Amino acid sequence: MKGTYTKKKLVIAGGGFAGLNLAQRVAIDKKYEVTLVDKNNYNYFTPLLYQVATSFLDPSSISYPFRKLFRNKNIIFRMGELLRVDPAQQIIYLKDGEMPYDYLVFAAGAKTNFYGIESVRKNAVSIKGIDDALRMRNVMVQILETASITADPKERKKLMTIVVAGGGPTGVEVAGMLAEMKKFILLKDYPELKDIPLKIYIVDGGPNLLAPMSNKTHQETYDVFTKLGVEVKLNKRVTGFADDLVTFADGEVIAAKTLIWAAGITANVFEGIPPTSLGPSRRMVTDDLNRVMDLDNIWAIGDISIQYTDPLYPGGHPQLAQVAIQQGRTLAKNFRALSKGKAMKPFKYFDRGEMAIMGRHHAMVDLLKHRVHLRGFPALFIWLFVHLVSLVNYNNKLRTLYNWAIAFTTRDQALRMIFRTDDFESDA
Repeated sequence: MKGTYTKKKLVIAGGGFAGLNLAQRVAIDKKYEVTLVDKNNYNYFTPLLYQVATSFLDPSSISYPFRKLFRNKNIIFRMGELLRVDPAQQIIYLKDGEMPYDYLVFAAGAKTNFYGIESVRKNAVSIKGIDDALRMRNVMVQILETASITADPKERKKLMTIVVAGGGPTGVEVAGMLAEMKKFILLKDYPELKDIPLKIYIVDGGPNLLAPMSNKTHQETYDVFTKLGVEVKLNKRVTGFADDLVTFADGEVIAAKTLIWAAGITANVFEGIPPTSLGPSRRMVTDDLNRVMDLDNIWAIGDISIQYTDPLYPGGHPQLAQVAIQQGRTLAKNFRALSKGKAMKPFKYFDRGEMAIMGRHHAMVDLLKHRVHLRGFPALFIWLFVHLVSLVNYNNKLRTLYNWAIAFTTRDQALRMIFRTDDFESDA
């Protein structure tokens, strides 16, 4: 019968930047039955997690439910945690079931890398998802509440000392927001703490903060933190965190109640993927079409993948949102070409630049491979615009813009509340 065909089952594991862009763009091809699998029932905007963690944004400002997002879009959503894959049988196994596929795309991103330091894994605060951000928010507010009633000066000093490990965008932006809170908010909410100021450290194992960015950005970041009262420690590697002590490889020790860990990520790994398909940081090695090496009908995009075929990035592309977005969109075009019997095209990354912000308005942007450097209002405008337009829904855009406007004009925000779910007790 004319026009009849069997739909190919395309399963996408992960609904972050890469998976969401792939799903939304390939779903217009009716030759695919598209299913997106994610352990959460919502998409969230990773670059603004730190603002949730520091009480400047509400979680709903940067997240949106998949089922509402996929209404009338030829996309099936399946909430589930992927455990393993059987490439021979073309089946994925979830915690609560299994699912066959014709084509499988891994877009499951990465998780925090603690580099085998068990004391850091157990005791530090990380920030990789909404749950982490809310946990960090609770920890930060609880520490300030405790410090406000602590009489022991030594204990209070430890409570009022925060170490941020990691000088990438997350670490820099977290430290900047904490400095903003220290300068404009802390004494308004906690006048009891006026005699013991909040001490903030940011440490990194390399010679510069925001290492991939330009030398101008390196210097300006250092200068901004100095003005904000944040102590910068470079070429310093954390080796442990226990008993309220942050220890370093060179023997230095900082007494602190809080270590915020933003020092790196490692790819999520699933049983059934052979070791020969894994590269550095356990990322899946792919060809120029993002097909996973040594496997049939399996692709990987975003942070979970690494590709050595781009001559401009012989060591693999950076694990950035723009890479994930572009890989998702390119793979969608390739799947649509595949359904029409056309050739698939290699992925080429277009670097749109890098940016970071500290506090409310200390923004820096590097464009055109660092040939153009912006700071001040132009950089702030670009940062605000890029982050706003990248949010998945108009509700998110409007809510975030409103919260930013309040925070910018009042230098304050009303989200410093502790919400507990892990120790719930019934009133019955």
